Amino acid sequence: MKVQNIPSVLVLLLTSILLGTEFAAAMDLAVTTSAPSPALVGTIITFAATASEAPSGNQWFRFRVRRQGEDYQLIRDYSPASTLEWTESSKEGSYEMEVSARNLDTGEISTSETSFDFAPIVTGSAAVVTPTSNSLVFLYSAPPCEEGQRMRVAFKGPNGIAQRTPYQDCDGLSMNFYLAGIRALTEITAQHTLDTGSSFESSPELTFTSGALPDNLYSEKILFPPPAQSTYPLLIGSPLGTPPLANDLEGNILWYGPSDLALLTRTEAGGFLWGLVEAYNGVPSQQLLRQFDLTGMTILETNAARVNEQLKAMGKRQITAFHHEVRPLTNGRIATLGYVEQILTDVQAPGPVDVLGDMIIVLDRDLNVVWAWDTFDNLDVTRLAVLHETCPQVCPAPSLAPTAMDWTHGNALQQTPDGNLLYSSRHQDWLIKIAYDFAEGDGHIIWRLGRGGDFTIHSSDAYPWFSHQHDGNFDLSNPTRLIVFDNGNTRITEMGTGNSRGQVFQIDEKNRVVTPVLNADLGVYSLAVGSAQTLRGGNFHFDAGFVMNQGALVSYSMELDKTGNIRYTAHANTILYRTFRQADMYTPN
Repeated sequence: MKVQNIPSVLVLLLTSILLGTEFAAAMDLAVTTSAPSPALVGTIITFAATASEAPSGNQWFRFRVRRQGEDYQLIRDYSPASTLEWTESSKEGSYEMEVSARNLDTGEISTSETSFDFAPIVTGSAAVVTPTSNSLVFLYSAPPCEEGQRMRVAFKGPNGIAQRTPYQDCDGLSMNFYLAGIRALTEITAQHTLDTGSSFESSPELTFTSGALPDNLYSEKILFPPPAQSTYPLLIGSPLGTPPLANDLEGNILWYGPSDLALLTRTEAGGFLWGLVEAYNGVPSQQLLRQFDLTGMTILETNAARVNEQLKAMGKRQITAFHHEVRPLTNGRIATLGYVEQILTDVQAPGPVDVLGDMIIVLDRDLNVVWAWDTFDNLDVTRLAVLHETCPQVCPAPSLAPTAMDWTHGNALQQTPDGNLLYSSRHQDWLIKIAYDFAEGDGHIIWRLGRGGDFTIHSSDAYPWFSHQHDGNFDLSNPTRLIVFDNGNTRITEMGTGNSRGQVFQIDEKNRVVTPVLNADLGVYSLAVGSAQTLRGGNFHFDAGFVMNQGALVSYSMELDKTGNIRYTAHANTILYRTFRQADMYTPN
């Protein structure tokens, strides 16, 4: 007998009966939206997934989206989160949200697609400004323009200083831009400029008023005012436990970020930012790596548990959490740091001892692990942390024992101009260059920079090397120059006195020789955290982010000239993990 058109679930049921096996029903997946389609461009929609046939907590969900007819773009990889807040803020049209649910017990995956339309805000010939969920960010919507043309928006407050969005190419649809970098409760004027290819056409000005600030934001006090004009009028700071902020150089707040971030780690061109969410419950699926936009909406996200699945399949150790760093690399890749632990016997102390190291992880745009590097496989485990630090003294609680040797304590990554990786190991007092070679490298150590490393330093200073450093990075416009924030912990411990320093080195990699270009005493001692940045024009920016001042922990952001003279100092009433100087919210250095 030939059987036709029998549903697959029925075939599974009949097979189970014939074989005497237990039948497991297929997992059903339903997706709902918080508002009916269509909605206006920029309207936040909550997509909520519900899956059957798995105990609570044993389902993970993945969210991907695409404009109809285009390829899917991942937003959030598999995680316990069953809802996603998302909007299309650029172009009207029909979009498909794909939600996949995975049963962790059986491995079964069920997928559902939901179509949602976003309608243009502009219906006439005049531009429109719309508030967003962030009281200091607005959506500017302009009428459509023809292919081959491009458009941008200029906006300014009472001081008359204009900021400009990046240009967008026209495609016959409405044009939409986030405006960010605005003082609270201020009247703002904005207008767009159309570049037709033969002329520039400006629209009439629109006027709108920005909103109020939320509570629980840190404040900046200016101790040394900047020059009358600066090419870097924004100071962006990453506090611990409160939202990141952008201030002007007078200390006025111009932008704030999400409240759930542990760290803002880097900014990216176009108005995108990177950060980490660190849950202190030790659950890997709640340790998040995230890219977000100027409103705080998630653009891309994964978690340590999902990354661990891939590391395990690669035969690598697994991580307990992300920490300190996530940043974009070339070719759309993303680099981050994770904690790895091992119990070593009679190595760093008698008997079995928990040792905490680092894993460098490189992901592609779909959050697949494409390259990984483990300190346990590449560094000498008998070389202890220089000052014998332990966890949880200056790090989260270890997972394998009550106390761990905080062996490496990585805190920064940079892709070097030649395509390798520069890794900062705070507790080894080293900057280490690793053979990454655009994800094709074997991970061998090319060199170690610092005391006891592979370079000779030409200096008469009693202690010329950095120690417990942060944010070592090459100047990409001059790849023989390296800048670093020298916290100075080892130097100050050994010498009994001193301050943190801003340092710039000339690096001769071929001959393994270093020559200090700047070795500036910053006048304060930052026990931890910090950042270093080369500014166009030859000045330098440093963040002394963890300074004890009259019983309180505060921070200082400083601009120094080529000879080490202070040209600007801002004092924040909180710890600032990193600070950045930028021209605007769209343009990193």
